[in-house]
Amino acid sequence: MKYYAVIDTNVLVSALLKWDSVPGNVLQFTITGVVTPVLNEDILREYREVLLRKKFHFPESIVDAILDNLAAQAVFINEEKLDVNLPDPKDVVFYEVVMEERKKQDAFLVTGNLKHFPVERFIVTPRQFLDILLGK
Repeated sequence: MKYYAVIDTNVLVSALLKWDSVPGNVLQFTITGVVTPVLNEDILREYREVLLRKKFHFPESIVDAILDNLAAQAVFINEEKLDVNLPDPKDVVFYEVVMEERKKQDAFLVTGNLKHFPVERFIVTPRQFLDILLGK
């Protein structure tokens, strides 16, 4: 089965900080093609900006490799702007992109911050998404 997911930046950061973790497993499933990332240019730009912050110490070559891989496999979306109020305005784009993709097919928003989004069955934590991927 093919899975589509908008991956919140916090999941990507967590995966790179600790590869042998639930977020790391989600990223591994994405890199190996089990999960198709759903993106737009704003999300890709945010990934890069956050991952290159000095506090994380990620080498630019690793960030480039990960983002190039994600972009090569991704479905890029031109999302419809929604009138939605979220606690963090930077999260709106993630919600808009998943809602746009859901018009065509089942897609998930994977985030470590559920409280930043409306309660929806398709907005899941990395653990919940991993359980979905593993058929649990």
